[in-house]
Amino acid sequence: MTADGSAQAETPTPDALHALYEDAHLLALDKPAGLLSVPGRGPERADCLSARAQQRWPDALVVHRLDQATSGLMLLARSLPTQRLLGAAFAERRIAKRYEALVHGRLDLPAGAPDGWAEIDLPLIVDWPNRPRSKVDHDIGKPSLTRWQPLAYDAARHVTRLALAPVTGRSHQLRVHLQAIGHAIVGDTLYGPPDDAPRLMLHACEVRLAHPITGDALALHSPAPF
Repeated sequence: MTADGSAQAETPTPDALHALYEDAHLLALDKPAGLLSVPGRGPERADCLSARAQQRWPDALVVHRLDQATSGLMLLARSLPTQRLLGAAFAERRIAKRYEALVHGRLDLPAGAPDGWAEIDLPLIVDWPNRPRSKVDHDIGKPSLTRWQPLAYDAARHVTRLALAPVTGRSHQLRVHLQAIGHAIVGDTLYGPPDDAPRLMLHACEVRLAHPITGDALALHSPAPF
């Protein structure tokens, strides 16, 4: 089990680090499930995407993170000015992220959902006595919004494949929001029911942004491996 309470994928090997985009200013890397984004506490948790990236690109700087159990696209800057520009773009919601997930049960789009997407609008806060969990809290939670769209239903497995577009970026937002509506992500041992999935079925599959230096539109993709 990982530090965030999800099923542990097979330990990634050093050659698992894959660059989806590379230039003098920006990297887009495909993080394997089970690999930390940044170092944890203690030498046994030193292996992470940022450390591996710096072995190949010594100037690589982390801009955002994915949960250890989540796989997919991560952006890294190659200078402090670029890191600041990308950080501001994330803070101002000028970078669009999309995920794919498998969730328990059948989840259909509500009638009348605007533009083919439904929303989960529930305030979230870190559940400090039960860290690293987060929870819905209508009194002191921070505004949190997730858009979702069903892609396919597998009747044999009784799971639904979803496209997810987080508008905000709270800790464990997608996982808590889906659990809150009764459709936890498959393989999520922190928020979901017991199952035999080998990993958390959540993958960051798309990032769209204006290049922080050139302004060119970038659309980066990583197919879900499940």
